[in-house]
Amino acid sequence: MFLDDLRNHCIGKIGVTEGFPFDQKTLVFKVFGKMFALVDVDDFDAINLKCAPEKSIELRESFHGVQPGYHMNKTHWNSVYLNEDVSDQLLVELIDHSYELVYASLPKKVRNENPI
Repeated sequence: MFLDDLRNHCIGKIGVTEGFPFDQKTLVFKVFGKMFALVDVDDFDAINLKCAPEKSIELRESFHGVQPGYHMNKTHWNSVYLNEDVSDQLLVELIDHSYELVYASLPKKVRNENPI
């Protein structure tokens, strides 16, 4: 997957914004102000995604390219390495899972006003 494809998939979702809140190379995608994906635009070899803890364990045991989140809470975040054994289809599923997890944690009022 190319960076433009990943970016287009993320920003096409309801309530998503993008920005560089940490530095000039870490692109962060947020849903209504809460992070769900981070990617290094200079070294596009991995993406950090939120994940349900039980699913994280399963993914890490099944795929070499899914590791505990680099510089993130290791229980809730994975680093997904793009040049490993993770297919583009699985990557899209993991992006969607991350988005849905964060969206589900938003206040009910926000979710009711902006259904996905």
